[in-house]
Amino acid sequence: MSRMTVNDRPVEFEMDPQTPLLWALRDAANLTGTKYGCGIGDCGACTVLVDGSPLRSCLITIAECEGRFVKTIEGLSDDRSHPVQQALVAEQAIQCGFCTPGIVINAAALLARNPDPDEAEIKQAIPNLCRCGVYPRLVRAVQRAGRVMRREETISAAPAPGITAEDAARAVPALAPATASADTGSATDTPQE
Repeated sequence: MSRMTVNDRPVEFEMDPQTPLLWALRDAANLTGTKYGCGIGDCGACTVLVDGSPLRSCLITIAECEGRFVKTIEGLSDDRSHPVQQALVAEQAIQCGFCTPGIVINAAALLARNPDPDEAEIKQAIPNLCRCGVYPRLVRAVQRAGRVMRREETISAAPAPGITAEDAARAVPALAPATASADTGSATDTPQE
């Protein structure tokens, strides 16, 4: 049995101690924000914070995490209020989103160490692979998140912290559900036979 703290909660994994942390998080803890990408530590999609340091969860076992503090993308912010999350949305630095959790974790770790990184520091700290190629926007987003953390800027483009998904859809017209025309019935009606 491996014991650790995951997202500020004590957790015991009754699994083989050599199980990669990635699979314990996804399969046993149902924390599926951490993604399986390559399985060999190259892509960074599975990055989590372990004792505040970004680590590839596919490369570290639950035995190696015994007694440590693990933070996943779900634990970074439950209401999308972390400056990195806000800035990625505002800078449109998210495409398919698969690599995003690992990128957010690496960016948050960087900004915790240095809230004013230059482009070279950002590229070194976030070596994640993004098939969509958001890298120029990613650099701008991390720099913007740093300005937010330094209280030099606020972001109003993303939903406000604490807003529910339903309220966000009402506040951001592009996210609002489509309404059906009068002759087709409402969008929630079930087809009549």
